[in-house]
Amino acid sequence: MTETLYPELPTTRSSPLDPPAELGVLRETEPISRLAFPDGTLGWLVTSHALAREVLADNRFSNRAELQHSPIRAGGKPIPQQPPAKPGMFINMDGQEHAKYRRLLTGQFTVRRMNQLIPRIEAIVRDHLADVRAQGPGVDLVEAFALPVPSMVICELLGVSYEERESFQRNTKALFHPDQGVSPRSGRPSSGSRTFVADLVRRKHDEPGDDMLTGLIQTGELTDEEVANMGLLLLVAGHETTANMLGIGTLTLLGHPEQLAALKADPSLIDNTVEELMRYLSIVQFGASRVALEDVELGGVTVKAGEPVSISVMAANRDPAKFDRPEEFDIHRPATGHVAFGHGVHQCLGQQLARIEMRVGFNALFREFPDLRLAVPASEVPMRDDMAIYGVHKLPVTFS
Repeated sequence: MTETLYPELPTTRSSPLDPPAELGVLRETEPISRLAFPDGTLGWLVTSHALAREVLADNRFSNRAELQHSPIRAGGKPIPQQPPAKPGMFINMDGQEHAKYRRLLTGQFTVRRMNQLIPRIEAIVRDHLADVRAQGPGVDLVEAFALPVPSMVICELLGVSYEERESFQRNTKALFHPDQGVSPRSGRPSSGSRTFVADLVRRKHDEPGDDMLTGLIQTGELTDEEVANMGLLLLVAGHETTANMLGIGTLTLLGHPEQLAALKADPSLIDNTVEELMRYLSIVQFGASRVALEDVELGGVTVKAGEPVSISVMAANRDPAKFDRPEEFDIHRPATGHVAFGHGVHQCLGQQLARIEMRVGFNALFREFPDLRLAVPASEVPMRDDMAIYGVHKLPVTFS
């Protein structure tokens, strides 16, 4: 295979819901290609589904924060390398260190807790849809529904008291304001969010509850700093992704009326719909990053130790070698096998909760507002083109 140097990660989309066309060309011609990273490092770009899964499942590729090189710029400048992950921020750790934190948090994502959350999620969704109706036609569905619903679900997980939820909402809104640009990859929670969660952890010692923070404290294996950082990780990774899926997922369904009609006629299609939305949209738009810890043969090339690899989730989830007619949005397709939640040991721990929120949210939204439609032309919906997590900044809608 040739090693043509690609000068930068393609980021200009073909259309609001489609990946950059260059990614598809690379996937067909050079599924692992040389990529020049903005900081001057030479690395690799992976665009095929098979190679994406191979890298994500191989522990010879590291996810440690201090080793990563960002494939994108911020304000026209390279993003500097980050310090090692703080205690508890296990997403950017490897090996036993990662496994310890993940094991403890996995123990909190029990089937019992997820089942207990379903009625609460249904109530949260119902309350916010009532707010949507009260605000009337022209309401911004992002502000009134897509952002607050995951925030309230996180409140349930972390055990935030009802009296504190308004304060929590304010901190969350500031955390995910467009100017912040926070994402699970770059996640830098605001000082207000850090202080709020740290105070909450301290209070859980005296006021324990049936929540994740209490459960983590009671393992006896973690410091308060570690518990607080794991709570922040849940907030960052569990909120922005789901919130943006609710927003851009609604835009996608409204833009495919025949698919939406099928879902309305048969709500049991919701499971397939959620998986297809995850595959089709792939909102982690700048991909996943790994760094080779040793020389690795991959797709006919040698990735040398220390070289970064950028994995295009968008390209992998549109790979015709894996998915039939991948450019089409089709809720009838069995969309299993996508890598929207990652793959391997770092696969998203909260993916089942995210699925529940989307299933409940989309079904309830279109049941409550069967004639929901955009209040502006689709071309006027502002997209999150420059954000690590793709979506819509606003979604004005109308209804009878």
